[in-house]
Amino acid sequence: MTSDVPSSPTSGASGVHPDAAEAATDAADVGRSPQPAKPTRSLRPWVFGSFALSAVSAVLSVLALLFAAGVLAPLGDTTDLERQLRSYLLANPEVIVESVNSMDARQQAAEENELTAVLAQRHDEVFNDPNSPVGANPKGDAILVEFFDYNCPYCRSATPILDKLEQDDRGLRLVFKEYPILGPGSIFAARAALASQKQGKYLAFHKAMMTHEGRITETSSLEVASEIGLDVERLKKDMQDPAIDEAIKRNVALAQALRISGTPTFVAGKEILRGLADATAMKRLIASARGS
Repeated sequence: MTSDVPSSPTSGASGVHPDAAEAATDAADVGRSPQPAKPTRSLRPWVFGSFALSAVSAVLSVLALLFAAGVLAPLGDTTDLERQLRSYLLANPEVIVESVNSMDARQQAAEENELTAVLAQRHDEVFNDPNSPVGANPKGDAILVEFFDYNCPYCRSATPILDKLEQDDRGLRLVFKEYPILGPGSIFAARAALASQKQGKYLAFHKAMMTHEGRITETSSLEVASEIGLDVERLKKDMQDPAIDEAIKRNVALAQALRISGTPTFVAGKEILRGLADATAMKRLIASARGS
């Protein structure tokens, strides 16, 4: 079963359109900056309209069955049927709302079942990928995976919460999934972070990037790298390793399979928590991982 946290100005994910993830994949392929995602109009009115039409169709089907079974007397023509249907819906408008709500609940349940199946099928890719950096407790019994972007303000806000949880719970194993969907600076930073593993400084670089003030760019990434003692020229060379771009592509593909379109997103056990959450919610998520 999955658990979603609704996006909001205070406790939501960044709400990035999935096109941005596709652009990140393309950029990893050819080493160029992604094109910004095109703005899209809200689909809610169309979705509601579709549900309403489905509800009307359902009512028509029920009426047809009642007529066929002889429960309702046959009508003279379709005009009588339309008049009766219209009268019924006007007198009972809640039928459409109930139908829409029921259909929405069924759709949500189907999506949760689908995500649960994806998590089961790709369990090792999510939790045990040897190429994914880990936190300070690599042998922890409870695994918490974070999909993040260095330019995501909510990810930066989550960092001290995760640090405290990690300090208080030596059995907590953090797994970091670089998911650079907020522009070319994010992609460069993700590549630099993964390359820093070759100098044994991923965690130092990661935490310094998360506490950096201002926009993460190519320049700021290299400045942070120099500040924590990385050999910048070696880092640039290591960033050219095709395995780094492949790792980012795998993360993007995995996120898309899990319908992750914003950061931060956390995965533990059979649960997916989308958006920034407080320590209490994170502890519940970790507890569920231990119990799964």
